[in-house]
Order: sequence, then C-alpha cells, then structure tokens
Amino acid sequence: MTSPDVVVVGSGPNGLAAAATLARAGLGVQVFERSDAPGGGTRTAELTLPGYHHDICSAVHPLAVASPFFRAFGLAERLELLTPEVSFAHPLPDRPAGVAYLDLARTAHELGADGAAYRRMIEPLADRALAVARFTGSSLLGIPDDPIAAGFFAARVLEQGTPVWNARFREEQAPAMITGVSAHAIVRQPSLVAAGAGLALQAHAHAGGWPIPRGGSQAIADALVADIRAHGGEVVTGHDIRRLSDLPPARATVMDITPRAFLALAGDRVPARYRRALSRFRHGNAAAKVDFALSGPVPWADERVRKAGTVHLGGTRADMAWAENQVARGRHAADPYVLVSQPSVLDDSRAPGDHHVLWAYTHVPAGSDVDQTEAITRTIERVAPGFRDLIIAHRSATAVDLSEQNPNYVGGDISAGAATLWQLLARPVLSRDPWRTALDGFYLCGSSTVPGPGVHGLSGWYAAQSALRNTFGRRAPVDLAP
Repeated sequence: MTSPDVVVVGSGPNGLAAAATLARAGLGVQVFERSDAPGGGTRTAELTLPGYHHDICSAVHPLAVASPFFRAFGLAERLELLTPEVSFAHPLPDRPAGVAYLDLARTAHELGADGAAYRRMIEPLADRALAVARFTGSSLLGIPDDPIAAGFFAARVLEQGTPVWNARFREEQAPAMITGVSAHAIVRQPSLVAAGAGLALQAHAHAGGWPIPRGGSQAIADALVADIRAHGGEVVTGHDIRRLSDLPPARATVMDITPRAFLALAGDRVPARYRRALSRFRHGNAAAKVDFALSGPVPWADERVRKAGTVHLGGTRADMAWAENQVARGRHAADPYVLVSQPSVLDDSRAPGDHHVLWAYTHVPAGSDVDQTEAITRTIERVAPGFRDLIIAHRSATAVDLSEQNPNYVGGDISAGAATLWQLLARPVLSRDPWRTALDGFYLCGSSTVPGPGVHGLSGWYAAQSALRNTFGRRAPVDLAP
C-alpha cells in the first residue's frame, strides 16, 4: 500500500478494532506493529516449552461476548469461545471455596447463609449485563441508555466500594469472591474504582460467562487481522515507529499507545496546553506474571475449583485488602493476591497429551524487578497441595520485563494508566471526544483512553468513529458484521 488514508500505530485489540472499522468504511488502512506478531495484549506464544501455548497478557474474555464492539463485529461467529461451567472460583484454606457458576441460582445455593444476599446484589446486574457493559464501556459523561441498570450498578458500587462493604454478609466466601474480582483493578481495597470494575465483571460471570478462545487469545487478534486484510488493509509487523516522520503520509493517524509515548513521538508539534494535560496522566502499580507448563491439572483441594476457567487466590476479603493496600503503598505483599487462569481445563489444544498450561500473576509496585515465582507457587500450593510436583517448566516476567515487552505497560502497569476516579473520566483528558488529540488528524485509541483497560475493542472503535467524523466528514455507522 503506497498511500494509505489512515495509518494505525500498534496492533493491540484497540488498534486492530480501529483499523477494522476504518477499513470497513472503505478507507486504505496500514497498521504498524513493533513486535514480530500482531495482537499486543492478546498474543499467544510458546513461552515455556514447544507445544505449550501461553497467553502473553489477557487470557479470559468476558467482554468478547458483552462488548458492543465485539457484538457488532460478530466475534463469537468468527472463532470458538469456550465458556466454563464455573466462571471463577475462590479457594479458601480450611473451608469450602466460593464458586461462581454461570448459573447464579446454583452459586447462591452453595453459598449457604450468604447465598440470598449475594443473589440480591448480583442478579439485577446479571439480568442487565449488556446494559452494564454499554454503561461501563462509555465515557460516563453522557446520559446512560438504561438508567435503571446504571442505577442498580451505582448503588452497588457505593456499597462495595466503601467501608460498609461487609454489611450484607455473614460468612467469608461471598465477600472473598467479590474482592477477588474487584482486585483485577490493581487499586486500594475497598474503593469505588475497584468495586465498579469488579461488579461489571461479576455481572458477566452470571450472564454470558467468562469464555476463553480456543487456541488462546491470539485467536481474537487473528480474527481482527483477517477482517482488516479482507477489506484491503495491511498489517506490517516488526516495524518500530520512533518518531512521526517514520510514518507514511496519511490523512489520519490512530495510535494505540500511551499519552507519554505520543508526546515522545510528536515532540514540539503538540500544542503546549494539550501537552500539559497529557503530562498529568499517571500510571499505576504493576503486575508480575509466571507461566507454568504442568504434567497434569492443578490438584485443587476443593474439586469444584478444577472446573473453573479463572481462580482468585489470597485468602479472605480482609487478607486480600491488606495485600492490595500494601502494593498501593509501594510494598511487596508477603502473602499476595494471585490471579490464575487455567485454559487447558477447557482447551486441549493448549498443551500436548494430558499436560496443562497455567497463567498466573500477582500485583507489585510499579517498576518492580522482583521475581514472583516462589510467591505465586507458594500461594497456589497452599490450596492445591502437590502443585509444585507438577511443574515441568516455567517462565517468569517481572514488572520491568512486562514493561520492556510492551511499552504501553509503563513500569509493568498492564492497565496502561492508573485506575482512579478522575482517570476514568479524564482518560487521557476530560472531553466528550477524548480520543481526538490537539494535533490535527491524530487520534489516541489505547487503554489509556476511554473506557480504559480490558479486551473490548471499544477505545479503538470510538477513536475510529472520531476520525471518520472529524477528518473524513462521515457520520454514517459502519457495518462490522461478518
């Protein structure tokens, strides 16, 4: 392609969503990716041994079925999504695990004394999960299209994001389950941001589920790349962009990068006021990840956990709050929260024979270079005795390693920006069109833009729509269906 209409920098899910939308609009699109394969946080690779396929970052995808972009794109028709019977589980030492079945009634029944309270909290959100996805996937500056769903959601965020979060519960399992999901946000506990992120995900756990793509997260990137190429677009890998002059001339440039990276690329071309606004954007704390190749399935002490696609570890709600708040203070937690994905429970293509792969991360201070292999292994072993004996290979990535692998993960911040109330609204700036920069024809579309982190494609979709309106003068919706 000699003269594209649009250049896209970065092939994470948002960059690819933007490129697919613009190619579907009939524009010539060229995507540049610094890595040797497209996908960014949705890549899958043989990280430990040949034949063992591990997800580089994202592994489980509730928004593959709930995101308005992926629903319009028909993602579920383009690949095989495997939805576990158990969306997530939360083992607890010396007592039964909390188990979140896709079936909310079954979940509530097994939670005993707290079952009814858990169901009353989650059911209005699960019944309106798509409306919750639209609300949480928006700029939050407009009027929600379903005020009832938004009201239910806001009321529960105010409860679970404040010190009254235990008021409705009497036992340990249900609160631990809620905090295990909320801790995905990598922020203090309790907090409104953590509660919002957690409750949105929890609604999907009992609605469309938490599926994984057969073959790994790479299948999502591959579906987007295939559509881009089918509509005349080009994806160029192994091509690092270090300055704007490295790009071919185009009417619009959409960038799946952080505000910091945009300022570095653009230099003095950015107006001073906008530069100051972007310079105020802050990154948060980090993740450290370990991938395991196993000779068998994890021997969870509670048999029900073996059916879960996702497992949260870290003890009780109070234990996890302590650990996450230590990280928020810049310290490594002695007994950390650990998030585990066990895709090979569902997907036999991920490892040879009866072997398995396991994906696990914990939270650490930004810029940490501390290897978390032992901390994660010890935490799993506590509720799965014999786990150590199954490990045949592993690969550790510190926060520094993650930052080097993907420049959007500044200091290991896999959310590409601190999850604060202000930065949910001003991401990266406070605007009804935060994807449009002050540099004519340039747009930002990564997780540092509204609506924030997650494999949803929405930031790219919104940035593409902004480019179509502001650069190309088009307002008609673009058909993305297969």
